[in-house]
Amino acid sequence: MCRMGKMVKLLILENQFSGEIPPSYANCSSLTRFRVSNNSLSGVVPAGLWGLPNVDIIDLDMNLFEGPISKEIGKAASLNQLYVSNNQFSGELPSELSEAFNLVNIDATSNKLYGRIPSSIGMLKNLSSLSLEDNLISGEIPDSLGSCSALSSLSLASNSLSGPIPATIGYLQNLNSLNLSGNQLSGEIPTSLTALKLSSLDLSNNRLRGRVPAALSIDAFNESFLGNAALCGDGVSFLENCSSKSGGNSNKLRTLLTVFIVITTIVLAGAAIFILKRRRRPPPRGSPRFFSRESWDMKSFSVLTFDEQEIIEAIKQENLIGKGGSGTVYHVVLCSGNSVAVKHIGNSPDAAAGFDRGGTAALLRRSSLGRSREFEAEVGTLSSIRHRNIVKLYCSITSEDSSLLVYEYLPNGSLWDRLHSTAGEKLGSLDWDARYEIALGAARGLEYLHHGCERPILHRDVKSSNILLDEDLQPRIADFGLAKILHHSTAVSRDASSHVITGTYGYIAPEYAYTWKVNDKSDVYSFGVVLMELVTGRRPVDVEYGQDKDIVRWVAGSIRSRESVAGVVDRRIVAAEERAGAVLVLRISLLCTAEIPARRPSMRNVVKMLEDAGIHRPAPAAGGDNKSKTVVDEKHTKLNP
Repeated sequence: MCRMGKMVKLLILENQFSGEIPPSYANCSSLTRFRVSNNSLSGVVPAGLWGLPNVDIIDLDMNLFEGPISKEIGKAASLNQLYVSNNQFSGELPSELSEAFNLVNIDATSNKLYGRIPSSIGMLKNLSSLSLEDNLISGEIPDSLGSCSALSSLSLASNSLSGPIPATIGYLQNLNSLNLSGNQLSGEIPTSLTALKLSSLDLSNNRLRGRVPAALSIDAFNESFLGNAALCGDGVSFLENCSSKSGGNSNKLRTLLTVFIVITTIVLAGAAIFILKRRRRPPPRGSPRFFSRESWDMKSFSVLTFDEQEIIEAIKQENLIGKGGSGTVYHVVLCSGNSVAVKHIGNSPDAAAGFDRGGTAALLRRSSLGRSREFEAEVGTLSSIRHRNIVKLYCSITSEDSSLLVYEYLPNGSLWDRLHSTAGEKLGSLDWDARYEIALGAARGLEYLHHGCERPILHRDVKSSNILLDEDLQPRIADFGLAKILHHSTAVSRDASSHVITGTYGYIAPEYAYTWKVNDKSDVYSFGVVLMELVTGRRPVDVEYGQDKDIVRWVAGSIRSRESVAGVVDRRIVAAEERAGAVLVLRISLLCTAEIPARRPSMRNVVKMLEDAGIHRPAPAAGGDNKSKTVVDEKHTKLNP
């Protein structure tokens, strides 16, 4: 196949090919993509293949390859993505890896690699994701990793690494996920890690000791330190109290205990007086009736700079910014000057009938504890996950009558508003770069829910009004009132609560109408509708589509030729290169909305396709530029609705 020296791409993913890679491929310098993942290929990869000068993706995942990663990889000047997970590769990571300076993603999970991580890895300034999990790698984590300034995900779990955690990891300001579990790391947790904005942290099952920094001692990380007997913390239930480890003179402890009891008595007496006075005080004008309740339970999931009283007093009509079937939402400006969003969910005895603006069926049925099932679902989901593309839940505040959820405030509203409302038009239309980044970020959030959690989480109401935008137009997936944590390989079947349709008309996958069963492919369908909104600028349901039509059938019926495909793209996307990128994303949306669920890609594959389709702005790097990718793999983009 390489004999004429003109083959550009070899894409044979997800088949049943066996045997070895022919040695002649080592000289196939015209190759830009070599993707053979999820087959039964075996043997040693020809050394020259690793160093092909024009290849930007080498994808060997899920095969039976063995042998080393060749030193020739240092010659791969264009290599952007290296996927070699779930094979039997062995040997050490070559130091020449750092010479492939355009590398962005390295995934070598589940192999037999051993030896040390080369210190030269710090030269990879564009590296965004490094996963060496489940290998035999030993030695210390090199300090030079702190020089990989673009790194957002680092997983070195389940190896034999020893020594301290380098303080330089705290310099990685883009780091979102850190997993060093299952090693033999020792020493104290460096305080520099508190400067990171981590969505996921796992340091469990090591030999760490000392006090866990206060900023990391939060409920969201309550399982992040298991298996480190010498670690301690202050005032958290999941860590042994540091003072109990320190010992000390018994008389001194007795004195301290006495002082503590006296102070506690005074504080409790003062609190009782305060509560009695507050009961007599009328609620602020404009506050809902639930404000008068005096008993509130606050449960925090991160470090807070406010208390429940500051939140409760701000729940009044002038701060109301939204209403829907899932509750009312308020914008609260704190004394610190920061803003939060507060959702109020009333604990109604009966299901609340009706729909919000997008048509979301309300699920406010009373649970055995008096709180709505939606509230329990949202808290249970959001308190256990942290990701840069999923809205951050700070705390919950509950009483017998009401429940409040306090989130980060996203100033640019929802994607629905920006695409379809007059308020969004006043803020300015979204250009294609912004739309693409929103699509990719939202896809990564859903990928994390489906593939990155201990048990897959199904959102069940993916739509543009549930994708919120921060000040930089980066997306956050929100509203987990309908979320359901799935057991592995198990769909959500019809039960006592499933007689209420979950989801929003125009986004609901067709199989739900006749099976009453949803799984992760239902979320993929809904996300495909969101992609169509981004590309076309149109609503999911519109009278222009005709009777009984939605955007999916409208798009499928509108594309008969290359010219008609381009005509579907939003006219506000003007530049030819951007319209070409929009067409590629439209193709991905058609795959996501395939009528048969089994034909839809997983969210993991959706993310890969979007990355391939992206118009990437090259990052500065010594020795070369990243190549823009404007072509999606043909395997994934057959224009066939």
